[in-house]
Amino acid sequence: MTTIPHSITDGRALVDEAMRTFADRLDPWTRRVVAYHLGWTDENGLPATAGGKALRPALALLSARAAGASYETALPGAVAVEFVHAFSLLHDDIMDGDRTRRHRPAAWTVFGPSAAILGGDALLALSEELLLDQHTRGAHWAARALAAATQRLISGQASDIGFEQRDDVSLDECVAMAADKTGALLACACSIGAMLGEGPTRLVTGLTGFGAEMGLAFQLVDDLLGIWGSPDVTGKPVLSDLRARKKSLPVVYALNAGTPDSARLAELYREPDPPSEDALRAMARLVEAAGGREWAAAEADRRIASAERHLDQSGMDDLVAAEFRDIALFVTSRDH
Repeated sequence: MTTIPHSITDGRALVDEAMRTFADRLDPWTRRVVAYHLGWTDENGLPATAGGKALRPALALLSARAAGASYETALPGAVAVEFVHAFSLLHDDIMDGDRTRRHRPAAWTVFGPSAAILGGDALLALSEELLLDQHTRGAHWAARALAAATQRLISGQASDIGFEQRDDVSLDECVAMAADKTGALLACACSIGAMLGEGPTRLVTGLTGFGAEMGLAFQLVDDLLGIWGSPDVTGKPVLSDLRARKKSLPVVYALNAGTPDSARLAELYREPDPPSEDALRAMARLVEAAGGREWAAAEADRRIASAERHLDQSGMDDLVAAEFRDIALFVTSRDH
């Protein structure tokens, strides 16, 4: 398995404690749903071991260091971006019908769809409250950036849902969807600590660009894992994205490749009945034969190279930039 960078593990306890404290502002029932979703408790409210990579909070804390500010300065931003991420996953699992999240039943299957939706709504509202409580110029800057990123995330999710009804999705449209759905929040996470620390515009711009490109790389790798990842590691059923006939990036590339394999893949995607296990394996082979797997892996590498160029232009300390690069390497080499 891929080694998680120190930048992620070092701040995890600090962020987790703050998340639990801020979540205490929620009403008891909503907090119970949120606590389960975040891995703090089991379905009966008893303590459990938290899961997740804590990637976004780590990036937020690191961006504060890039601006010469303390972790404590960035803590509201780190918690806020993770709460927005958690909101999106609570809703995504319902919209996608995913019954498993991090190797256990998704929150909506335990508490019901209504409770999970309200839990996500509560986290979204709380994320902005945490930032505006700070009453600083940097906090206002961060709150506006998080609101804009959230709007883009929702727009990307809407596009993703719309793609399910279409047979003519272009690769450019799919890349734009991923940039909104995944890239926008990661871009915000990479810069929100520097905003809270009131760092220079050049630094914030560079970190935002880094995060946007890394976000696309993250989604490309996620899409590859959604087809070829190990269920024991990812916590999702084998070939899960193909089972749902998602228009993921490698699939859309393959569908637009103009080969006989592309045409056959399109036929299988148009089938009205749920695909059999044999059909799922055939679809995976067709995506690969049409070049989708190879393109997605190469494009992820290209996006990481572009992300690193943004770091070079940001003017940050070399040691902090090296930690951002470690996280970028983790994103493209992870197995879950």
